[in-house]
Amino acid sequence: MDKTVKKTPPAASSTVPRHVAIIMDGNNRWAKKRLLPGVAGHKAGVDAVRAVIEVCAEAGVEVLTLFAFSSENWQRPAEEVGALMELFLSALRREAKKLDKNAISLKIIGDRSRFHPELQAAMREAEAVTSGHDGFVLQIAANYGGQWDIAQAAQRLAREVEGGHLRPEAITPQLLESCLVTGNLPLPDLCIRTGGEHRISNFLLWQLAYSELYFSDLFWPDFKHEAMRKALADYATRQRRFGKTGDQVDAEARA
Repeated sequence: MDKTVKKTPPAASSTVPRHVAIIMDGNNRWAKKRLLPGVAGHKAGVDAVRAVIEVCAEAGVEVLTLFAFSSENWQRPAEEVGALMELFLSALRREAKKLDKNAISLKIIGDRSRFHPELQAAMREAEAVTSGHDGFVLQIAANYGGQWDIAQAAQRLAREVEGGHLRPEAITPQLLESCLVTGNLPLPDLCIRTGGEHRISNFLLWQLAYSELYFSDLFWPDFKHEAMRKALADYATRQRRFGKTGDQVDAEARA
């Protein structure tokens, strides 16, 4: 699916982020604290996903990207990985029609080749079911890594050069960015990480260059409506300068 939201330069004075990206961390620790198996935390996290989608849609956010499964997560215990795959499959089948009903377009980003064919088929079907909407895009990053994303973009450009369709000196940051899996969408304005950790863990490495970062100590299953609204309120207080001075940004806002 190639769902496009008009890509315009970010507005320093905007109080609502066009694109919110979230690292949903803390599911296992949430479960461990309750003496439950790790998969129980992932299942509980589905309610937090619904809550965050509702708040973002109400606020006027255009794109929400959720880091569901990183390229490094395959190193986790096989039992947990298997349970996550089953949860992902059931969620796709269960939620696609709900997303369509609420005019939300689903896009899944990442390297799908390692997933079971049944799961790959469910991804394509869910994207197709929701493809008729262009107001709100929900991106799920699955088997995604920022380094992989940059590498696959570089490979695409290398093939163009090899085929004689592109000169190496014509490769600009803007051209490379357009080849990323998020290339047709606005860059994230706000990146949220739950679970108390303060790192981005190979998530949207290129895209987060000028994003505002927000860290919450809440484990992901506890990050519901109030917590999401708090994050958006915090974002509204930020001054985004993009290399300019604060005085320049203030002057442009008054003009």
